[in-house]
Amino acid sequence: MSLRTDEDPSVTTPNFFAPRHRRILVGRRGLVASTLSSLVLVAAIACALFLTPGGATVRYTFFNGHDLWLAWIGDPKLGLNALRDGIVTNIWMFLLSEVLVLFFALGIAWVRISQTPVLWPFRVLATAYTDVMRGVPLILTMLLIGFGLPELNFPVISTQSPSVYGVVALTMCYSAYVAEVIRAGIFSVPNGQLLAARSLGLTQVSTMRRVILPQAIRNVIPPLLNDFISLQKDTAIVSVLGAVEVVRAAQIFSSTEFNESGLVLAAIFFIVLTIPMTRFTDRLIARDRARRLVNE
Repeated sequence: MSLRTDEDPSVTTPNFFAPRHRRILVGRRGLVASTLSSLVLVAAIACALFLTPGGATVRYTFFNGHDLWLAWIGDPKLGLNALRDGIVTNIWMFLLSEVLVLFFALGIAWVRISQTPVLWPFRVLATAYTDVMRGVPLILTMLLIGFGLPELNFPVISTQSPSVYGVVALTMCYSAYVAEVIRAGIFSVPNGQLLAARSLGLTQVSTMRRVILPQAIRNVIPPLLNDFISLQKDTAIVSVLGAVEVVRAAQIFSSTEFNESGLVLAAIFFIVLTIPMTRFTDRLIARDRARRLVNE
């Protein structure tokens, strides 16, 4: 469905319910408007950096080419960690946390929706866990885990690196959020599906595995990806424990060289890592919306 414009009958403007990519930059007017707005934005940034009284200071402090390169490669003689090595720490922490979060969140969600009487104490525990983990800020959880577990003086548990404690804190916090997302997806499955599964004689476990979970996971993939985008960025909080990831490396560079270009480079790293996942999430949302409109 589309609406014709009065100015040019040959140009059609998709309505609000059309796919997103068909409603952006429609016709020559949209192209000109987007080009002008982009030029205005670029001009405003250029004016801020080159025409304002403090523009030269900002360029030297945050966008110094030499310091950007030095932050990238590092210099052990000066005690500077390479940001390119730090981002590797962020990536493996994110990937490991993502797998653990999915595993624990699915278990928590299953316990919370279970009606088995013997699991009642575990349902209470799972409910309390999600309430506490969603109520306590991540940075506090990180500090409590990172400084609390070593104080136990327990073999293996108390001798891990700050990065490992960071993964534990991220997993604990995000498992609570993702568990609620999965639980909402399970509740979104129509009751007719459950009745049909029961009429076929499927057990509760089989119904969950073969009927409910496939539909629930499909419904919650976009919000799950949004949570994982946040998870990827929150790996930077591990710097409070002393782990030398990309943000900590940038902080060391800033305090040593008295230049903030390393922080800008760290921000660019996170943007480069986040944008592909963001665009993929947008694509999934658009496809799901188009599918729902077709079914209606």
